Amino acid sequence: MLDVRRLRLLRELAHRGTIAAVAEALSFSPSAVSQQLSVLEREAGLSLLERTGRRVRLTPAGQNLVRHADAVLELLERADAELAEARGGLAGALRIGSFPTATRAVVPAALAELARRHPGLEPMVSETDPAAVADALRAGDLDVALINAYDFVPAPEEPGLATEPLYREAMYLATPTGPADSVDGVAPAGPGGAGQRALLRTHADAPWITATPGTLCHAMTVRACEDAGFMPRIRHQVDEFATVLALVAAGQGVAVVPQLGITGHADPAVALTRLVMERRTNVAFRSGAAAHPAVSAFGTALRAVLPPELSGDHV
Repeated sequence: MLDVRRLRLLRELAHRGTIAAVAEALSFSPSAVSQQLSVLEREAGLSLLERTGRRVRLTPAGQNLVRHADAVLELLERADAELAEARGGLAGALRIGSFPTATRAVVPAALAELARRHPGLEPMVSETDPAAVADALRAGDLDVALINAYDFVPAPEEPGLATEPLYREAMYLATPTGPADSVDGVAPAGPGGAGQRALLRTHADAPWITATPGTLCHAMTVRACEDAGFMPRIRHQVDEFATVLALVAAGQGVAVVPQLGITGHADPAVALTRLVMERRTNVAFRSGAAAHPAVSAFGTALRAVLPPELSGDHV
C-alpha cells in the first residue's frame, strides 16, 4: 500500500525540482526526504526518479504516480471538508495568505465579519506574494489565500489548486503632475489597446518605478511596456504602492498601480490615468477544499465586505 505522506513528497518534488527545495519547504532534512522517496520506490516496485546533477527528474512511472497523487490528495481534502461539516461549529486555526493591498483594504473587515459569524474560528494572516501561494498551499502552510493575476501576466495553471474569482480592479498610470497634466484622466481609446500603447510610449524615456523582480506586478509593468514597443528604464523597485506614489510625486519616475493602490490617494503632484488593463483577485485553496466550511466561510466574509468600488466588479 502506498503511503499518502510519501506521495505528497513526490508531488512536491515534481513541482520544486530538487530534494533540498522540498526539504526546506516541508521542514525536513534532505536525507529524510531522500529516504522517504526511496521507501516509496520500494513500495511502487520500480524507479520513480532519475538524478541529473543536483536536480531530480521523475521517470514516466513517477509522473504517472504524481497524477494519481493529485487525485488522491483532492479526495482527502473533500473527505476532510465533509468531516468538518459534520462536526458543526467552526473552530480552530485558519491560515490565510494575502498580498499587501488586499491585506490593508479588504482583509481586516473580512476578519471582523468572520469573527461575528464564527467566533470559534482563529484566522491567522500571513502576507504572501501571490507567486509563492501555490507552494505554500500544497505544503499545507496555508489553508486559503488571495492571489492576483494581471493582463499580460495570466495566472498559471497550478496542479492541486483551485480558485474562485473575487473581484476585478482597474490599473492606472501614475505620472508626476506637470503644467499640462490632468488628474484622473482616461487613456485615449483605441482598438486592441492602441491608445494605451500610445500613452505608455510617451513615457518610454522616463525612469520607471516597478515592484521587485520575481513578482507578478513587476512582470506586468515590463510586459505592458514591451507591448508598447520599449523596455522600461527601471530606476526604483518598490513593492508598497503608497511608497511608489510618493516617489512619483517626488518626480522620481512613472509607474503602473492598481485601483486599491490609489484608494484614498489625493496628492495633486501625481496624475492618474486609467488604463485598459485590469488586475483580477481570486480566492485560492487546495483542490477539494472548496466545500470546507472554514474556507467557504472566509470567502463569504470577503464578498460581504468588498469596498463599493470593487463590489460591482467581482466576477
